[in-house]
Order: sequence, then structure tokens, then C-alpha cells
Amino acid sequence: MSPAADAALAPGLIGSARALIARDLRLLWRRRGDALQPALFALLTVMLFALALGGERAALAKVAAGVLWLACLLAGLLALDSLFRGDAEDGSLEQWMLAPVPLGWLVAVRTLVHWATTSLPLLLAAPVLGELLYLPRDQLPVLLASLALGTPVLSLLGAVVAALTVGMRRSGILVALLALPLYVPVLVFGAGSVARASQGLDPVGGLLLLAAMLAVALLLAPLAAAAAIRIALN
Repeated sequence: MSPAADAALAPGLIGSARALIARDLRLLWRRRGDALQPALFALLTVMLFALALGGERAALAKVAAGVLWLACLLAGLLALDSLFRGDAEDGSLEQWMLAPVPLGWLVAVRTLVHWATTSLPLLLAAPVLGELLYLPRDQLPVLLASLALGTPVLSLLGAVVAALTVGMRRSGILVALLALPLYVPVLVFGAGSVARASQGLDPVGGLLLLAAMLAVALLLAPLAAAAAIRIALN
């Protein structure tokens, strides 16, 4: 592609991203109650684990990182079925396919909004939730790094699953069954890096694997989700 074509395409990509983000945020503001559900669900998950373990400091500290990772995973999964369904029902996905920008770009922008509205608030609240679970403070930086690298991977993988099932009705259970096996490696390396840090070992290996997963998912997941949307709508 020539430099002139690149210069003409860049404003279109940026403009379409701004328009889509603004639209999604407006819809999110109108459905504020629904938008709070993932965060409230994660908070309830943390509280239930604390109650189930009897509130013992030593017991909670051992499982704090795993509980926080699981809460973030389940919160993102809760909102996964609606990632593209509303657009499929009102015909917006057909307009995406006819837009003068790549469909994969629009999928990536939508996935970014999904991550920012479900996982990012929990990432910011992780220090407070960690205090509720008596997470050792020296483990908090590793936990935040693993969540910052791992939760976008969960959103990208979830976008592929949501795109595969966008043409099906009542696919909530199917989305969970398809997504959870894909989430397991991310959960293992994310929580495992914190566990290694708690044992005095170097957690960099797990974080580097998460970074590699994120790089691969950023390249391939939007393209795979775009292909799945085209198949579902044809």
C-alpha cells in the first residue's frame, strides 16, 4: 500500500474507533445497572470465598491471588454473551461488514471497550480486594502485572467465542463451555506467577508467557473473530 493510501486509511481507522467507543459508552451509561453487574459479581465472589474460609488470615492469604484472578475471569465471562449480540439484533454487524475499515479493527475496538468496562475496574480495585483477602503486600505488584497482561487475553479469546456463537439464540451456557477451556492457561500462568513470587522464586517467566499470549492474541483474535462474524451472518 502506498504512503498516500496509508495516510488516507489512518484517519478512517481512528475516526471509526472514536465513533464506536463513543457509541458504546453512551449505551453503557444508559444501562448503568447492567454495567455494574460484573464488578458486583466479582465483589460477591471475593466475599463468598472469605466467608467460606472462615475469615482466617493465613488461609485467605494463601488463596488470595487465585481468588482475585478467578473473580476477574468470571466477571468478564458474565458479560461475554452480550459482546456482539446487541449489534447482531439491531443490524449493526451488517453495517460493520460494509464499513470502509477492516472488520477486525472494529472487533478489536469493541473488545477494548469490553476489557475497559469489565476487567479494568477490577484491576484498579485489586489493591482493595487484596486487603479484604489479606493478600501479602509484596505480592501485589506481581498480581497487578499478571492481571494487566492476562485480562486483555481473556477478553480477546472471549471475543472469538462470542463471535462464533453470535448467530445462536440463548447461547450463554455454550459461550461459557467454549471459553473456559481457553481461559485455563491464562489463569494458570497468571495465578502461578503470583504463587512463585510468594515462594521467593522469580515470577518473570510466567509474566513473559502472558505477554507472549497477549501479543499473539492481539494479532490473531480480532481476525478470527471477524471471520467468525462473517460466517455467522452469511
